[in-house]
Amino acid sequence: MKRIVVFTGAGISAESGIKTFRDSDGLWENYAVEDVATPQAWYKNPEMVLEFYNQRRKQIIQATPNAAHKALVELEKEFDVTIITQNIDDLHERAGSSHIVHLHGEIMKSRSTINASLIYALQSDCILIGDKCEKGSQLRPHIVWFGEAVPMMEEAISITQGADIFIIIGTSLAVYPAASLIQFTKANATTILVDPNADAQQLPDYFTVVAQNATEGVPLIVNKILKAYV
Repeated sequence: MKRIVVFTGAGISAESGIKTFRDSDGLWENYAVEDVATPQAWYKNPEMVLEFYNQRRKQIIQATPNAAHKALVELEKEFDVTIITQNIDDLHERAGSSHIVHLHGEIMKSRSTINASLIYALQSDCILIGDKCEKGSQLRPHIVWFGEAVPMMEEAISITQGADIFIIIGTSLAVYPAASLIQFTKANATTILVDPNADAQQLPDYFTVVAQNATEGVPLIVNKILKAYV
């Protein structure tokens, strides 16, 4: 069975109405990234950080998976599919995909500030000051902030190395270390990039480039793969 690895970025969620800080000159919902998405921001003003993510969480809950998310689910019916995502939303899960690695964390979870292995599914859309883990420490969003290590990176590399088909969707390939995943694909792997801003002249010759939005390009690619291998 073909092993397909899908690497998704903000572009796939943007079509469900979820914005990123790159949409507006370094501002994320009118917040400077360094004020809400770094360890320093948390130590300086945890209330503001929690409120920022509480608002983001509410927006994500209201969003729905789009045609690109849903098309990827169809691949699972015929192939061994793993999605590696930079996105913190749960749209892949809600669309029905089964095997998902979140490189940058999951906004629908919280974790302890003294023990990173204590992770909890949220029972509401908010984390508040005074919400504590079982060891008595304040809970924080289960997010990898700028300047923090990416704990799922080694697993993502291992998964990428086994891919027969590697599909990249909606990412600028500019956020490291995640963007380095393309360096770990097999020499004979088929590599496909779906992004409306992709410039084939700036990419390696082995890339197949689909310069379309995710909701247009992903169903197209999925149909081609199904016809070619099923």
